[in-house]
Amino acid sequence: MPVVDDSPILPPDPPGLVLLHDREYRVRSYLMEVEGGRHLLLRGAVRDQKPAGLYLAEDPDPLTIHHMQVEMEVAFPSMEIVAANVLFESHPHTECLSIVDHYGKLVGLSIARGFNNRVRELFGGPRGCTHTTALLLAMAPVAIQSIWSMSMHDGMRDGLAEPDGAWTVSAEQREMMLRPNLNSCHVWDEEGPIVAGIRAGQAIGEPITITERRERLRPRRSDTGPGRD
Repeated sequence: MPVVDDSPILPPDPPGLVLLHDREYRVRSYLMEVEGGRHLLLRGAVRDQKPAGLYLAEDPDPLTIHHMQVEMEVAFPSMEIVAANVLFESHPHTECLSIVDHYGKLVGLSIARGFNNRVRELFGGPRGCTHTTALLLAMAPVAIQSIWSMSMHDGMRDGLAEPDGAWTVSAEQREMMLRPNLNSCHVWDEEGPIVAGIRAGQAIGEPITITERRERLRPRRSDTGPGRD
């Protein structure tokens, strides 16, 4: 069975319209056990395609214009990038490759708060590749989301996860999980009720989708009641 759903995330193409361009982002994170601790491995890709026959009438296949990949190793819990590699699978100009090594400056940056500004300073405009820089900005939130995933992973491993989805974390862990999210959107307003509740020690509320999935997975009475073989 698939670990994640790889089905299209857009609705079907509207009938009667001509497709001009397709851009796709894909970002995944992995937990790495390393000597003395743990790291996150982040892999991201961006791909631009033109539909078959648009540029070359006789061409039956989609044409890839850009395909950039980024791999970063991030120390945990510092969230410092300790290794980075950029690969251009497809690019429109030979000069594109001259900027690849410049992305080595990612090493040493924090991928948490302030990352977007630093990326724009280091790689924005003529200092980088537009598509790779956009990919980096899409990858950073995945690293932050992974902090929550790691906490849930640890809770499940250590038997701390409870049936209602709440799990036990220390005050220090709560602050570490909160820090990258503070003031990132209206839900994570530093003065808002959700942040106040978490800091007060209340259970961290689970996403609506998890609650709905739990209800769907809960055995029905007719499946577990008397008389079942």
